[in-house]
Amino acid sequence: MSKLAIVQKAPAFLDKQKTIDIAVTTVEEAAANGAELVVFTEAFIPGYPTWVWRLRPGGDWNLSEELHERLLNNAIDMESDDLEPLYKAAKRHNVTIICGIEERDSKLSQSTIYNTVIVIGSDGTLLNKHRKLMPTNPERMVWGFGDASGLKVVDTAVGRVGTLLCWENYMPLARYALYSQGVEIYIAPTYDSGENWIGTLQHVAREGCCWVVGCGNLMKGSDIPKDFPEKDALYPDADEWVNPGDSLVIAPGGEIVAGPMREESGILYCEVDSNKVGIAKRALDVTGHYSRPDIFQLHVNTQPQSPTVFK
Repeated sequence: MSKLAIVQKAPAFLDKQKTIDIAVTTVEEAAANGAELVVFTEAFIPGYPTWVWRLRPGGDWNLSEELHERLLNNAIDMESDDLEPLYKAAKRHNVTIICGIEERDSKLSQSTIYNTVIVIGSDGTLLNKHRKLMPTNPERMVWGFGDASGLKVVDTAVGRVGTLLCWENYMPLARYALYSQGVEIYIAPTYDSGENWIGTLQHVAREGCCWVVGCGNLMKGSDIPKDFPEKDALYPDADEWVNPGDSLVIAPGGEIVAGPMREESGILYCEVDSNKVGIAKRALDVTGHYSRPDIFQLHVNTQPQSPTVFK
């Protein structure tokens, strides 16, 4: 058995350093309560650009640029020491950490932002970095498209872990890529919430016969900083739940065993047993005995994509 901690807390919105401090303190709290895996939500550092769902698409140009500049300046450069405190926390407390970040590309234009999720091992090293394959609708005004170089399942102290972000989980072939790598604990950090989303995650648990961890964004109007441009127009109600969270854990087969945690800040704990994955696949194994490779095959291009090749 392994103990998971799903963190449902608001970030210090658009403040990279303060949000990393929140993450480190939360890892310490979760580890003190016996957690071996700590999960943060989509774009936790420095926060999901929630304004894309309230601005007019293609309009509000000056406001969009002002907000994008703030996001860009607080995005994570993976080549820097931005995340060193989180790496050290993982090693110090012997926990695996999964965390959604805004990642600023440092290799090419140095100005594109990606919606990225990272897996940090309990030894404090980076095990995987996955960039969201397809930003959803207005998200494309903020984030670039990821590739499949990080579409991986990795071994951790708690089992084989894979992760897809938000509506990537609606992409059947992306899910299939994780199933075919023997994912045992399927992590779904997300901005989505509600009954339809929870039903989707239950389907994933049935289809993949794996544990599914949904980690939802949590934000109230009062979490928007006072100096946020046009806050009074976009977020006039301090008590509004911009996003209610709905973090939960689902067992192989679809039973909800923890949560959903709604309109509440805190940490959701749950114990999982990876051995139940193999047992669940006795009847249904969509990439094993229940597949038909003579009819269907999935080919995944895992090569990093780049517009420029230097030789």
